[in-house]
Amino acid sequence: MSISTGVTRVLVLADAPVLRRGLVGMIDETAGLQVVGAPGEPRRALVLAESARPDAVVVELGSGRSATLTAVRDLRRRFPRTAVVAVATSEDPAVVNEALAAGIRGYLLMNTSATLLGWAVLAARAGRTVVDPQIRRVEPGTAAPVARELTPAVPLTRRESDVLDELVQGQSNRRIGENLFISEDTVKSHVKAILRKLGARDRAHAVSMVLSARNGCTCGSHDLTAASVEV
Repeated sequence: MSISTGVTRVLVLADAPVLRRGLVGMIDETAGLQVVGAPGEPRRALVLAESARPDAVVVELGSGRSATLTAVRDLRRRFPRTAVVAVATSEDPAVVNEALAAGIRGYLLMNTSATLLGWAVLAARAGRTVVDPQIRRVEPGTAAPVARELTPAVPLTRRESDVLDELVQGQSNRRIGENLFISEDTVKSHVKAILRKLGARDRAHAVSMVLSARNGCTCGSHDLTAASVEV
């Protein structure tokens, strides 16, 4: 398989065929990412990684969590530079912490978007920890954190806040317009205003700022290329 220079090679590890095909499609449609293998069984991951040498691994973390985390630990021991992102069913903070302790650097829920998945892979490769914005992560032995939001010097309008929430979910301008019943040109105007008020370079940077504020993790990225660069 020919891989272009600069492309992030991704191994997909998912038991369910439908989910596996979905993840492969989401990754391959994201600029800069390319699937180099998709084994259906966790025990095959290490063998395939030996030959494919992926830059990142996207794993399903569902009912077979124990076996998957064992495979992740093996992968991380053998290939410590390989970033691992999980697409999971559980929102339980204890499960999130267990996954992060095993070496997973991105924890997303099953309803994630292609944009957010691609961004999480790039962020994980850069050594950052990404937790789905729908999840409130709780550190062991601590009380649940108070939700934090960005407070730009120039406050966002209500509509701009709505658009920002859609951006965090990885929605395109067209889909945001459909969801909020506004035109795509209006969405573009709101996005430009959001970037200006947040001091963000692009959409990915704005999303990383929101994730960092909400989750208290090192999700921020000032040197990542957005998976989707539309404005």
